[in-house]
Amino acid sequence: MNDYLPAALGLAASGIPVLPLRVGKVPFGNCRRCAGNACGGRPNMRTPGPCTCPAPCHAWAAATTDPDVISSGIWRRAWVQAAAVAYHPGGAGLTVVDLDDADAVAWARETLPPTQTVPTTRGEHWLYLGRMQSANAVRPGVDIKSTMAYARWLGFGTDTMTTLPDTVRELAAKQPPQARPAGAVAVAVPGGQGPCRHRTPAFLERGIAMAVQRITEARSAVHNTVYGTFLAVLSTHGRCGCLTEDHVTRLFAAAQAKGETAWHCTDAWTNARNRLGL
Repeated sequence: MNDYLPAALGLAASGIPVLPLRVGKVPFGNCRRCAGNACGGRPNMRTPGPCTCPAPCHAWAAATTDPDVISSGIWRRAWVQAAAVAYHPGGAGLTVVDLDDADAVAWARETLPPTQTVPTTRGEHWLYLGRMQSANAVRPGVDIKSTMAYARWLGFGTDTMTTLPDTVRELAAKQPPQARPAGAVAVAVPGGQGPCRHRTPAFLERGIAMAVQRITEARSAVHNTVYGTFLAVLSTHGRCGCLTEDHVTRLFAAAQAKGETAWHCTDAWTNARNRLGL
């Protein structure tokens, strides 16, 4: 057993809801019973549901402070495979300002009040007392993680935590910036032989438009909706060679506009390809 389970139990004892992350810093996938959100989701998801699954399904919504759950057999199997411990900031009454690079850190030091700071691989996490709506890409290199989000546990950091300032709340209230283009993300577009065998190019265009609409109109379980949509597109057009980088860009842009990160998009696309053997 690695050190993640003891660390998680220690955090939970302090009132911080935790969950395991697998390789890639992403949550473990839903079990078969919860796949595609078939169970209805956990009660604290956007749409209340009946899920009582004992596994760490539904990402941040599975985070818990219950030591019996955290150390249960099914969670122990996840901890054995885990690559990190994550926590639900909003569930602990916290907000994390995730600064992804040196420029973002410099901006924070000039703009935000000092608070508890935790070094990350590429930047810093600034922790504030208070919870708020989570939002991605509120400015270049800056994400806000609080309610309906998870953050990787990287230690207690330094300095004293202060109250969440209005400056941070206002960032999430502003009009969200245009999603980053998927062309900046390295994803593979399946190849194939010959033209699209699904009647006409108009058929493909209609399918992509419907896929974008499905993602855009998702009101809950966005992660699952994005994965399911990618899977549907690839199952229809993944072997005929008609998908282009422009199609993938449109799908990724729609997902990122709903708050998905570039990493989550790439992970969902890769998982869908692997499931179909593409």
